Amino acid sequence: MASDVHAAPLVGRADTVAMVRAALLDRVPQDQTAAVFVNGESGVGKSRLLGEVAAGLRDAGAVVLTGSCLDIGDASPLHPLLQALRRFEAEASHARTCSAVRSLLNMFADETPGREGAGTLLERVSRGLHLIAQGRPLVLVLDDLQWVDRSTRQLLLYLLAGLGDMQLSVLAAIRSEALQGAHPLRRVLTELRRLRSVRVLDLAPLDRAATRQLATAIVGRPLAPEATEQVWRRSGGNPFVVEELARDLRDGRDGLSDTLREIFLDRVEALPPHAHEVVQAVAVGVEPVEHDLLARVVRLPEERLIEAAHAAIAHRLLVCVDNAYHLRHRLVAEVLDHELLPAERAALHRRYADALGAEPAQLHHARSAHHWRLAGEPVRALRAAMAAAEEAERLHGYAEAHRHWSLVLDAATDTGLGAPERVTLLEKAAEAAHHCGEHARALALLEEQAALAGTATCALHIRRARYLAHAGRSALAEAEYQRALDAPDCTPGQRATAAAHLAELLLHLGRYAEAGRRAREALARSASVEGSTSEVVLASAALGFSEAYLEDPDAGLPVMREALATAERSGRPEDVALAYLHLAELLTGPLNVIEEGVVVARRGAERVTELGLGRTFETRLLAVAANGLFRVGQWAEAEKVIADALRHRPSGADAAELLLARCRLSVAYGDVEAADRDLEAVATLLAGGGARHVLPLLTLRAGLAMWQGRHDEARQAVARGLTETRSDDLVLLATLAWHGLRAEAEAYASRTGRVDLTAVRRLRQVTNRVRRTSVQAARPVRDVVDAFLALCTAEVGRLDGPGDPVLWARAAEVWDRRRHPYPAAYSRLRQAEALLARRGRDATAATLLREAYEVAQGLGARPLSEEIAALATRARVPVPEPTAERDGDRAGTGGGVHDELSALTPREREVLALVAEGLTNREIGQRLFISERTIGVHVSHIFDKLQVRTRVQASAIHLRHRPR
Repeated sequence: MASDVHAAPLVGRADTVAMVRAALLDRVPQDQTAAVFVNGESGVGKSRLLGEVAAGLRDAGAVVLTGSCLDIGDASPLHPLLQALRRFEAEASHARTCSAVRSLLNMFADETPGREGAGTLLERVSRGLHLIAQGRPLVLVLDDLQWVDRSTRQLLLYLLAGLGDMQLSVLAAIRSEALQGAHPLRRVLTELRRLRSVRVLDLAPLDRAATRQLATAIVGRPLAPEATEQVWRRSGGNPFVVEELARDLRDGRDGLSDTLREIFLDRVEALPPHAHEVVQAVAVGVEPVEHDLLARVVRLPEERLIEAAHAAIAHRLLVCVDNAYHLRHRLVAEVLDHELLPAERAALHRRYADALGAEPAQLHHARSAHHWRLAGEPVRALRAAMAAAEEAERLHGYAEAHRHWSLVLDAATDTGLGAPERVTLLEKAAEAAHHCGEHARALALLEEQAALAGTATCALHIRRARYLAHAGRSALAEAEYQRALDAPDCTPGQRATAAAHLAELLLHLGRYAEAGRRAREALARSASVEGSTSEVVLASAALGFSEAYLEDPDAGLPVMREALATAERSGRPEDVALAYLHLAELLTGPLNVIEEGVVVARRGAERVTELGLGRTFETRLLAVAANGLFRVGQWAEAEKVIADALRHRPSGADAAELLLARCRLSVAYGDVEAADRDLEAVATLLAGGGARHVLPLLTLRAGLAMWQGRHDEARQAVARGLTETRSDDLVLLATLAWHGLRAEAEAYASRTGRVDLTAVRRLRQVTNRVRRTSVQAARPVRDVVDAFLALCTAEVGRLDGPGDPVLWARAAEVWDRRRHPYPAAYSRLRQAEALLARRGRDATAATLLREAYEVAQGLGARPLSEEIAALATRARVPVPEPTAERDGDRAGTGGGVHDELSALTPREREVLALVAEGLTNREIGQRLFISERTIGVHVSHIFDKLQVRTRVQASAIHLRHRPR
């Protein structure tokens, strides 16, 4: 099974080639021998590897003799050596070398079998090879060594035992499935392994990445992830099979090629009868097939079963891991599927299902459902699928549960299930979809359930509200909770549930006082309802947050911590997640206990992952951690946290939280395109969102607009936040007001726009109201609000002139105490600006500029750095140039980005990585929450900067410089 070496690139073998070369040449002392025997299944690339190594050794000055063994036994003694000598004679140009080769060939031609002993012959061959080498390293390359004749085996032992007097290396390839039973080469290898200079290398198949690279190169275009995954699964990483499958894809051929079918049929038919039966059973089963299960299916005596499994493994058709069997190539299952009669196939599936059902303690319900369905037993398949879904839920595998419930719904159609039973199934499927982050799917299933039920019950309103809240439709969710509370069929327990969930929602809407009132209502109702642990947890968390924010952290925080402890004792995943979430939000946000908050958020993320809520609550908790890290200036770490969370591909409000966290970094980094993209995505996701999302969204939009000099756009964003959003969150309001006053001050300073006096008057009213209200807030909240109000006061001073350096110094001091480096650096910039405008304290201004510039550069805050550098230039204050190392770190590559990729922006590198995965523009847009048209612009820029014309060429550059 050899591939065309000129048709496809050699991938995934660079390290192996280098290692073999070093073992044969670089590390072999003068007059010493070495050998590498490459062992592997057919098609794994042994011959290609031998050719690549031989070419490199030849270029390095070695004499390379290349030959192949034939499957004719001992009929042609020393055939591979003779073949190698003839090839070398045809290629050799040096006269002395040609003469030595001809002398050795003549010796073989004149040799009469049996005329002299084997030792004499081997000695003469050794002398002849010494003459050919002429002091240079000699490498003997032998392919298909499994067919080696006796004379060549003796020659190898003679030469590698050091009986020759030259620097000799042997490189040979062995087809592993051919070494069966008492094959003579097995004894030779056993002898040779004892030599320190001999290495036996097992050549493994390609990994997923190399398989994708090889298939992409052959097809000539990036493949969709589904296509590359299918190639990987079907081929098992065997390069020859990958090439065949990729050519089928390229040429539009469906099914299995005749070449591959015949190759694998030959390999299967070469098996002993019982081994053939074992492979056929494993092919029908769901891998891995445990040994005990296989024994109950094939029904062979234990000794014969083990013997048959050994034979299948030796023929490289099965792999045994942890006492369970896998097919080495899924293609074997496709080949054998056509060899079975339908009745045979159904009988095997029935035997599997019976065997799995014999031990219910093992809980193989999903596999049983699969086998019953293919055995033609839909009712038994339905029961098993329901058991599988319930088992997945018990183990917190909600994505798996959602998949099983969806299969149950499909199977129920075939079994004629009645409407009441289907309503129950829809309810279970919707809840599983909600837990695994498929909020839109959950709402769709819920609507189908409501249509079948015919009436909107209180329980239905509560569930719809929960799903709407997680989908980012907060306003609709609030209205739905109110409908639940007003519903005539609402029981006391359901009223407690609705009130507790509504209190939790009001926290996300930023209406903390109302959340506290609803939480107290829920707790009062729960007191008379048995088993209302979940309601108590949710209401306690909301009440603790409200009290800690509005009154006293020392009173509120213990309530929240007790809510977390109660949730852990109850074990309900969503309760645990919400308790962690609200505690982390409070600590990293208004209370400004950021280090502890980040620890709580990360610990909570690990915990909820264990509970199966990775796509939903882990994403939110990691967003909270990233926001905390941003505030304390650990931006690189925040980027890593966000990247870790994005692997879940969240949706709805979960995605909005993460995108807002990423947008904060993009705005501060000055990555306008990325920030615009995230803001657009959040606005789409949060139609009807609450203040906790909308106010940060508008604040970021205003900040981005200011860096671009679009002061009117910044003004409009702030105005929307102040007039359209209702919130008790004083920190969010103070932040928004600062951005509004800053926009007016920037407009005045730029001389490109006029100050909107009406907007300034409204903003000053807002800051005064926030100041008055904050007096009643908890002290930590008041401290953070005061820090933003200090910025507001200083910005007002810029509206009438250069600003007051004293006010900016006060703001810098406040932010230093809070350990927030970014606003502190901004305040120092403005303080220096005000000092320089007053023509005084130039030395102090220079110091402030250098300090601010150092902080901004360390953070990677490019727009702030550029503004500081511009002012320093005007004031003739030297500041250090930005280093390439910092630029590399900002690129998110950990430094060391190759010149080919350094021209790309971080977002373009992100898009290029997905292009290399084979995703289309539409798929990339869905992954990154960008429009397909915007992705097209990104790809066009990438092509221009990399000077390529196709996606394949761009992907090749990415793969070449990808971190290993």
